[in-house]
Amino acid sequence: MKDCIFCKIIENSLPSNTIYEDDVVKVFLDINPSTNGDSLLIPKKHIETIDEVEEELMNHILKVIHQLKPLYEEKLNAKGLTLVQNNGYGQDVKHFHIHLTPRYEEDGLEQKFNKESLLPLEEIMKQLTK
Repeated sequence: MKDCIFCKIIENSLPSNTIYEDDVVKVFLDINPSTNGDSLLIPKKHIETIDEVEEELMNHILKVIHQLKPLYEEKLNAKGLTLVQNNGYGQDVKHFHIHLTPRYEEDGLEQKFNKESLLPLEEIMKQLTK
């Protein structure tokens, strides 16, 4: 897609700090990181949401993440790796991507949400299992 920033990164018309690349995906450092080594994994084929990701591609993505996790741990001394993937609401760039966020003790990274807006678990179960 010609206006997609990630497609421009894939075709190298925009620069990136690429840490992994093969024929299927590219992984590069996020220009707005939450932690040291915060990265984005994108398929080279323009896909907007997880609904369009075929099983073979998802398996490849998970294999790449599995390969990269030790890199963050060994080279950056990360203690873990958080994966985040948004679809629709909350998805700033409409090109499927997974955030790979290395985690460190005392990194201060936390998920914030409005607890008052949450329904009781029983209600959620009723809605999901109707």
